Amino acid sequence: MTLTGPLGSYDALLFVSFGGPEGPDDVVPFLENVTRGRGIPRERLVEVGAHYTAFGGVSPINGQNREFIAALRAEFDEAGIDLPIYWGNRNWDPYLVDALGHMRKDGVTNALCFVTSAYSSYSGCRQYRENLAEAVATVESDGSGPAPTLDKIRHYFDHPGFIEPIVEGVVTAIDEIGIDGVRLVFTTHSIPTSTATTSGPLGNGYVTQHRAAAAIVADRVAQLRPIDPAWDLVYQSRSGPPEIPWLEPDISDHLDDVSSMGSAGVVIVPIGFVSDHMEVVWDLDTVALDHARGLGLPARRAATVGTDPRFVAAVRELVQERVGLVPARALSELGPMPNVCGRNCCPNPRSDKPALCQEP
Repeated sequence: MTLTGPLGSYDALLFVSFGGPEGPDDVVPFLENVTRGRGIPRERLVEVGAHYTAFGGVSPINGQNREFIAALRAEFDEAGIDLPIYWGNRNWDPYLVDALGHMRKDGVTNALCFVTSAYSSYSGCRQYRENLAEAVATVESDGSGPAPTLDKIRHYFDHPGFIEPIVEGVVTAIDEIGIDGVRLVFTTHSIPTSTATTSGPLGNGYVTQHRAAAAIVADRVAQLRPIDPAWDLVYQSRSGPPEIPWLEPDISDHLDDVSSMGSAGVVIVPIGFVSDHMEVVWDLDTVALDHARGLGLPARRAATVGTDPRFVAAVRELVQERVGLVPARALSELGPMPNVCGRNCCPNPRSDKPALCQEP
């Protein structure tokens, strides 16, 4: 039960994700986990929790993660990769610390981590690496022995197995609208401009990587369907105080502009998201599409990659790549990204915390 190649050896894969509530009673405690240390009043959490209440208090993300892990298990088996797959979340059960405890009990010594975030940013990379460091410290604090050593799979925003399903999803959405010349509006989670500036190996990685992925998708779609040659990268799901600058424009504001320009229609492409979790089913499917309808603007939302077999195969390939069994693949001039994060990559904007999977 070890995957070995010229670049290393691993005896497990740890699937690392954000987590989400799985019932009405989970919602506010989950949001308290997400916002811990940020001083957000409980009333505001209850207000945000109404988004989850609209879906029975259940975030789609945990169910989607279970489906993905099952698909990845089958992919591993077909490829002859006999690695156990564990699952740990940042903010809800199953927690990272519990996953690492199970791994230690099972005798895992060296695990590779797949994080459900394709891009460089503090919240999408370094914070997870801080979470991993904290979980390791917690597991080892009981004196029962060391936790597994952890390494992380590189960012994969321009891997063919990520890009190709997005292209297909956009084409399907265009066909559903049935209008030539629609405009592609790529969207991702807004983050503070200060952390966007310091993201990635060279800075500004978050925006640069999204724009690189969007450009590839737009170019490939243009070869398949007549679309507006202009496309946009916009942002959603802002959660910070108004006095702190965050990446803009907001998607709803941008739809106003697109409508005023007389666009034939839009396809909203959630390129910053791996699956249809709450920021997609609420902020896009509910808020943004309702806003477009109010404007009389024909609009569809393209599918996320989810459990598309090409994306599942991409994760298997990234695991094999990490040990040197297959060459690295990337479609943009930015990639393939480094296997190990730089020490100053995506720094914590509030304090310097220990983080794993980085240069010494």
